[in-house]
Amino acid sequence: METPLEFSHESVVVRRGRRSRLPIVVAVHSTALGRAVGGCRMWAYDSWEDGLRDALRLSEGMTRKCAAAGLPNGGGKSVVVLPAGRSLTPDERRAALHDLGDIVAELGGTYVTGPDAGTGPADMAVIGERTEYVFCRPEAAGGSGDPSPFTALGVVAALRSTCLALFGSPGLAGRRFAVIGLGHVGEQIARQLAAAGADLVLSDVDPVKRSLGAELGAVFTEPDAAATAEVDVLVPAALGGLLTRDLVGRLRCRAVAGAANNQLADPGVAESLRERGILWAPDYIANAGGVVNAVSREVLGDDAEKAVRRIESIADTLTGLFETAAREGITTARAADDLARRRLAASVPTAPGPA
Repeated sequence: METPLEFSHESVVVRRGRRSRLPIVVAVHSTALGRAVGGCRMWAYDSWEDGLRDALRLSEGMTRKCAAAGLPNGGGKSVVVLPAGRSLTPDERRAALHDLGDIVAELGGTYVTGPDAGTGPADMAVIGERTEYVFCRPEAAGGSGDPSPFTALGVVAALRSTCLALFGSPGLAGRRFAVIGLGHVGEQIARQLAAAGADLVLSDVDPVKRSLGAELGAVFTEPDAAATAEVDVLVPAALGGLLTRDLVGRLRCRAVAGAANNQLADPGVAESLRERGILWAPDYIANAGGVVNAVSREVLGDDAEKAVRRIESIADTLTGLFETAAREGITTARAADDLARRRLAASVPTAPGPA
């Protein structure tokens, strides 16, 4: 069984917010390549410990993501654990965001936060009232705006690379994809695939999303059915942990490539996929478009066109990983981890994509 990258976290703050009284976790995994970056997730968990575990896992994933993408940054993550069974009022939400901003400010620039599940650019503007260390504020407020379109753009680039590996052509027209999760990113992936002429199976736990299926001429079904649909590529775009050993045994796709973080329920699932001949695009490679755009625009000073070229270079990175895995007889997860390790060991940031 393969093991994940073993990087010890540099710092972890767990605190009950002074204003909101909500549990807040800020995990800084690595600053070996530069200050840590990673979004703020506002989500309801069964316990604050589950929120802590998520922050630890996601921040490690951000270290891999930044290293593999050639960004001059390490990985971090923040989690605000929401109360179960009810939504925050606007005042409560603002209080929680200010509490998080205070913690980020105390870290003195070792960590910069941004949007994640449950947050968006407007929330980043609120956090920005308490700290300068925040990405993706609205463009009118001087930030790079919503990262979702750029995450989706990177995933579609990864899907083209996946189709190239499967069929010898990156074309999406006539290929069949099952997209699970139709939030900000998943919906945009579905729209881009439909515009490219792909056939779609769509799924979301929210039945309101059924209307998107009708609009795009797609089949809409339950998540369990979508996961085992007979398609070319399964596209996870919801929360992590979808790919269990049990599910892998029931998959009827040729590949898995999507936007969700931490898709593998445990590291050994990568080998299970390889044994079944199912190609897996490592999630932190495929879904790096959002952070690549933010760093490109807000740190490296790129214009929009150059940032897009960097995002589209995800396809080249992934093609190289597919070739390495096939040549060396290893999983694509191992190939991606080796790439991240090499870049971390060198501790020399390199810009991704074209110059």
